[in-house]
This record gives sequence, C-alpha cells and structure tokens, in this order.
Amino acid sequence: MTRLPTAWRHLVWDMGGTMIDTYPQVDHALYRVCRVHGCEIDDGEISRLTRVSIAEAGEELARRCGIPVREFVTAYARLKQGWKTDPPPVMEGARQLLAAVRERGGLNLVVTHRDRESAEDLLAAHRLEVDDMICAPDGFPRKPDPTMHHLVVEQNGLNPGECLAVGDRAIDSVAAGRAGLPWVLLVTPGLPVPRVEGEGTVIHRLAELLE
Repeated sequence: MTRLPTAWRHLVWDMGGTMIDTYPQVDHALYRVCRVHGCEIDDGEISRLTRVSIAEAGEELARRCGIPVREFVTAYARLKQGWKTDPPPVMEGARQLLAAVRERGGLNLVVTHRDRESAEDLLAAHRLEVDDMICAPDGFPRKPDPTMHHLVVEQNGLNPGECLAVGDRAIDSVAAGRAGLPWVLLVTPGLPVPRVEGEGTVIHRLAELLE
C-alpha cells in the first residue's frame, strides 16, 4: 500500500458499505434467517462473507445450514424494500466528503452493483446528490471487471489520474486499478484487510480523505 495521491479532484464511490452503511442491517437479516432455522453461526463470519458478496454469502449460508437459498434472497429483498421508508444511515464522513469534492470543483460519481431503483431510493431517502451513477444491473459486467469505471470516467470526460476510487471490498479496488484509477480501500473495523493486486491505500475512516 502507498500514500494517498494528492492530485485527485473527482471521487468514484461504491455505494453499499462505502457511502451508505448497509452492511449491519444486511448481516442481521441473514443472521435472522439462520437463527429461525436453528442454525448457529457466528455473526462475525456472516460479516466476512457479505464483504465478499451478499449473493455468495446467501449461497454459502444456505449450504452450511441446509436452508433454501431463496429464503436469504427473500430476506434481502424485503430489507431493500423497507429501505424506501427507513434507510440505513449514511457512512460517517460521507456527507462532508461529498461536499468537499463539490467545493473543489470535482464530481461525485457512483459505480455500484446495486440495481438502479434501490440505489436511487437510498440517495433520495438521504437527499444525497451525485453527478453520475453506473449500475451493473443496467447491463454492465460486475466488478472486478473495470468496464463500469472506464465508462463513468469516459462519459464525464475526465482524466483517470484526477479521479480517486473509494470502495470497501477488494473487487472495488481491483476494478479501479484495472481502469487506471488510483484507489483507496475502506476497511471494516474488526475484519481482515483483504489482499489487493496493485498499489493503493487502506483507510479506516472516510475522514482520512478529508485530512
């Protein structure tokens, strides 16, 4: 890992776990499915699984506990539906960072695996404004493929060297690096720091980008 680049103006955000603090509620929803079926599993293990992939976490928990995977899918879908009126909180420091990027004349861009309706619901619920958003379900390959990062930079006419990508999973950083963007990895306290190919920076709080 290296020091933060100093030339960046624009921020390319991941959404869940980076801009919006979705994971505690996701983890609890999956944990509740396990408990209903009498499957004892450490909540820390669920957190480690969801930080790789929520879909894969549901599949792995279904396999371990002998629970139909559709029950995890349904629990997650219900949670997202509830977020329209009771959304998870904004990540600490995210509002300040969004404002700081705007103040320096930069753009706040989002690249997410979340479906567009869910992503827009979360932004609207918190009155967060971004300048552009690319959602994988709109027909783009998922990270670590760099296509979405390439696209959001190109369609906004930006220099990749002036963009900084921030995400909370290794695939966010890998995708950004493959697209030629400097990156930072926001790690979850208490969870292992994933190994990532290429050079970037690990942070523990979004406020580190303000400092």
